[in-house]
Parts: sequence; C-alpha cells; structure tokens
Amino acid sequence: MSQLQLLRAHDYPRMPWKNGGGFTEEITRDAGDGLDGFGWRLSIADIEESGGFSSFAGYQRIITVLQGDGMRLLVDGQATRPLLPFDAFAFSGESQVSCKLLGAAIRDFNLIYAPQRYRARLQWFDGSSRLFSSASTVLLFAASNHVEVRGAWPGVKQLGLYDCLQIENGGQVQELDVQGRFCLIELTPT
Repeated sequence: MSQLQLLRAHDYPRMPWKNGGGFTEEITRDAGDGLDGFGWRLSIADIEESGGFSSFAGYQRIITVLQGDGMRLLVDGQATRPLLPFDAFAFSGESQVSCKLLGAAIRDFNLIYAPQRYRARLQWFDGSSRLFSSASTVLLFAASNHVEVRGAWPGVKQLGLYDCLQIENGGQVQELDVQGRFCLIELTPT
C-alpha cells in the first residue's frame, strides 16, 4: 500500500541559499539537515537579480522557471538557451553557474539529487494525464491553482498552487490520473 503525504505550499520552510544570495522554500527531501546529507531535495527559489548559483558538488540539478520572463544560465562558461517557464534544464551541481534574468524577478523550481544514490526523472504535464510509475518515490508538484490526483486510494487528492503530493510505494507499479498543470518527479534508489 502506498504512503501519501500532502505537502502544502504555505508550510514550506524558508531557508537561506548556500551562497547567501537569496532564499529557498524547501518542499521535501529524503534525509539530512540543512544543506547536507540529503540524497534528493525539492525546492522553490525566488531569483530577484542576476548572479551566481550555489555549488552542490556530487549532485545533479534540474531547474525550471515557474514564474517570470525566464533566464539564461552560464554553465562553466557556456551560455544556455533561454530558459522560459516550464522548460526544464539539467546541469551538474559542481559546475560554476550564474544566471542572467530575461526581465524582472523569477520564481524557479529545483530538483537536486545524488546520482550515485538515486535515479531521477522529471517531466512537466498540462491537462488530463494517465501515468504509470514504479518509482520508489513519486512527487506530484502542482503548477496551477487546481490539480486533482486519483490513485489506488479512496477519493481525490486536491492540490493548490505549489502544493506537492509525495507518494512512497516501495517500487510497485501504480496508476495515477491527474488533471491540471503539474510536474512528475520519479526517484528510485540506485
């Protein structure tokens, strides 16, 4: 049987960035305290001005703009394509990274994970989706005001903007029917 945890956006703890340049709202993680010891971590950050990113050696990162005009990253001296809302981009956590905002401040969404400990997959959906997953941990992050999730449990789970449904299912195949704009994150220990 799956274990469900509905995480509400208004409850996310706010913490300073590793480099001190801003703040993050931590959605969930697998373990550890502060910015150490986790195998994976999901968060939201507000970027108010162009500047450098924190280094996370030994981790992979996948970032997505949620709100705002977007940004362009400079990763180890190489400029990326413009990153617009709901356009995910992956890079090494140990890379030297800075961003240039394409307009005003943005809000972004981050998955940071240790690839030697977890396999991760991140996908964005909008509309009506029927999904099947055998990942040990499934995270459904709502990117619209109203997301409905049906699964192998009674009733419908209702998610508001930036809420997250965390499903621990021990690697059993599960079927999910989801309505709305959301991100599916699948994490499995290596």
